[in-house]
Amino acid sequence: MLDILPIAVSRLFDSEEPQDVAVATIIETEGSVPLPAGTSMLVDAAGRIVGSLTGGCVEGAVLEACQDALATGDASVQGFGYSDEDAFAVGLMCGGRIDVLIQPFRAGCSGLRAESEPVAVMLRLPSDDAHTPAAAVCGAAGGEVSGPSTDALAVSLDPLVPEAVVETAAQRVGAFIRGGRTGSIRLAPPEGGSEPIELFVETRIEPAHLLVVGANAFSLALVEAARPLGLRITVCDPRPSFADQISVPGAEVVRAWPHRFLNEAAATGEFDTRSMICVLSHDPKVDIPTLAVALDLDVAYVGAMGSRRSDRDRRSALREAGVEGPALARLHSPIGLHLETFTPAEVAVSILAEILAVRGGRRQVVPLSDEREDSPLR
Repeated sequence: MLDILPIAVSRLFDSEEPQDVAVATIIETEGSVPLPAGTSMLVDAAGRIVGSLTGGCVEGAVLEACQDALATGDASVQGFGYSDEDAFAVGLMCGGRIDVLIQPFRAGCSGLRAESEPVAVMLRLPSDDAHTPAAAVCGAAGGEVSGPSTDALAVSLDPLVPEAVVETAAQRVGAFIRGGRTGSIRLAPPEGGSEPIELFVETRIEPAHLLVVGANAFSLALVEAARPLGLRITVCDPRPSFADQISVPGAEVVRAWPHRFLNEAAATGEFDTRSMICVLSHDPKVDIPTLAVALDLDVAYVGAMGSRRSDRDRRSALREAGVEGPALARLHSPIGLHLETFTPAEVAVSILAEILAVRGGRRQVVPLSDEREDSPLR
C-alpha cells in the first residue's frame, strides 16, 4: 500500500474535489503468485484504477469488490485462487492463491497521513469487534534507520486498537519494522473482546544487514538458516577459490579482505544499529583486523567462532591491537548459544538464536515452559 499511498492521500485531500477511495491490498499469498503481500490497487469514487494486484487475473472482481465497499462503507477480506474443481471461477492462472483486504476510506480521513516520510502502514483487519479506523501510517523522524520508536508507534496505533493492547501492538509492529518485514500480526483479544485483533503491517525500511566473514561450511549453513528472516546477507572472503557467488545462493558475495570491506561499507552507511557481523573465518590474520573494525562500529551484534582457548587468544590479540574493555565486552565469542551443537546446520541455529536473543534485549534465555506468567523475561 505504501506505493499507492501518495495517490490515495491526494484523492482524499484534494483541495477542490476530495474523493472517497477503496484500497485492495494483498495480505497473504500461497504458492505461485505474480506480486507479493503488500501490493495494493486503488479505486476512487469516479471508478479510476491505480495499481494492479495480479496483472489482470482478478482485477475485474477486485474492482467490483472495491465499488461495493465504497457504496456500503464495509471492509472485507476476499480470497482468489485456482482449483480443478472451480477452474472457470475468478482466480489466478499461475495456480497460487491470494487473500485481499478491501478497505474503503472516506474523504478527509486522517488515518493515511504521516507527519514524516512513511516507513510503515498498519491495516486493521475487519472483525465483529472492529469499530475503529482501519489504517494508520507511521514515519521515521529524523531519518531513524530502525524506524519509529515504540512510543511513536503507540501514538499511531492508539486509534486502531483498544488501549489495553496498544503497548503490545507497538512492540510487535516495531519488531516488524526493524526487520523490514511485511506480514500479519495477531493479538489476543482484550478483556471483553470475542475475537483476536489482526493487523497487517507493510514496511519500507531496508532490511537489517548480516555480514558473514569467511566462506566455509558453517557460513553456508548460516546463510541458509538466515534467509527466511528477510535479512540482507553478505558473505566476505579474500580467497578467490572460496568467494564464489554461485556456491552461496541467497547472499551477496564479496571477494576482499573483510576489514577493508567493512571499513568502506561502514563509511557509506551500509551498516547501522540493526546490523549483525559474524566472523566465522577462524583465521587470526582475518579475525583480528576484522573484529577490531567491527567492535568500533555501532551495530547490534558482533560474534566470532572458535574454541574457548581460541577466544582467550583472540581477546588478548585484540587488546594488543588497541581494542579497549567496553568494546571488547560487546564481542560474543565463542559465538552462539550453548546448545551442544556440532554440525554446521546446528551451529547456524545456535548463532541465530543468540542473535535473536540479543536483538530482543535478553541477557538470559530459558525455555518458554520454564517461564512464569510474572517472569521479567516475558
